[in-house]
Amino acid sequence: MSETVTMTRLKIERGETILKVDGLKKYYGELEVLRDIDLDIKKGEVICVLGPSGSGKSTMLRCLNLLEVPTGGTIDLKGEVVFDGSKPKNLDELRRETGMVFQSFNLFPNMSAKQNVSIAQIRVRGRKKAESDQRSIEELTKVGLAEKVDEYPDRLSGGQQQRVAIARALAMDPEIMLFDEVTSALDPELVKGVLDVMRSLADSGMTMICVTHEIGFAREVADRVIFMDGGYIVEQGPPDEVLGNPKEERTQKFLGLVLDH
Repeated sequence: MSETVTMTRLKIERGETILKVDGLKKYYGELEVLRDIDLDIKKGEVICVLGPSGSGKSTMLRCLNLLEVPTGGTIDLKGEVVFDGSKPKNLDELRRETGMVFQSFNLFPNMSAKQNVSIAQIRVRGRKKAESDQRSIEELTKVGLAEKVDEYPDRLSGGQQQRVAIARALAMDPEIMLFDEVTSALDPELVKGVLDVMRSLADSGMTMICVTHEIGFAREVADRVIFMDGGYIVEQGPPDEVLGNPKEERTQKFLGLVLDH
């Protein structure tokens, strides 16, 4: 029987390092997708990650909660090693502490919004049905879906389904929320509702790492903007610096193309 390791519950104050990444690498065969990524993420910080398609943004995000196992480097969560350069450690705890929302909503079509939000609470957090249902209603209300708790996904718009997915992640009480291009599959008129929910989360002090093409959102909400290209972090800093006065030529070229459209 494999040994179960429980991470020490550390109280992390706002502004302290919550997630630390050193020398993160990822290969697919001979293809190097991530190259020596170093990140130091503070509690309550909102980071927006920008870059062209194929730059490694989504792979980096998936490596942070070990949906993809890195090829090298280390990851520490709240002072505890969760990836030691070769294998995951404390994987269940890491998954509980990192909520992830994807471009696709991944809702169960045969379950109501409330049931979709409740199921992981019951199976992973071990909550009783009554408790999980109550928490689901609370989280769905927070994302503006109080009137839709009993609706099934096919009766919800894409934006509403994405907000159910956000509520589902929040109901697990994560320390960090990871958003992977969550508005990319939405019609333009549905994007605002999802971004409003993310703005509210940022205002509440949630630690967030958002891979996004929404430059206006990054400018408004991010504490730090990271620009990636070719598997590297090319440039990072406050939004006014990276978006308003980028130093690197690759960043300048990318923003020139994006902001012209």
